[in-house]
Amino acid sequence: QVQLVESGGGLVQPGGSLRLSCAVSGRLFSGNVMAWYRQALGKQRELVAGITGGGTTNYADSVNGRFTISRDNAKNTVYLQMNDLKPEDTAVYYCNYNPLDGRSYWGQGTQVTVSS
Repeated sequence: QVQLVESGGGLVQPGGSLRLSCAVSGRLFSGNVMAWYRQALGKQRELVAGITGGGTTNYADSVNGRFTISRDNAKNTVYLQMNDLKPEDTAVYYCNYNPLDGRSYWGQGTQVTVSS
């Protein structure tokens, strides 16, 4: 059983920063992709950033240059450093673990609110 536990969300003013963490436990696979998604109220869930086991990353255009995804394979943890936050970044952020075998696992989500 794979479990993902997210932390680090909260309320921040525009221009501020937050760092999200996601710890993955259980039976893990060496080939995998970890990612952060977000879902704003009334909108569909969207990919924010992804990272392979080898460290290749990709970002949504809306966060490129402001957000940085990273992972610590020894700790089975993925991070999302979010800088220069904007009100439109307000959403529930979800961690995703994809072992590339057709399955996909999700965290419970963490709320990020950007407001003055």
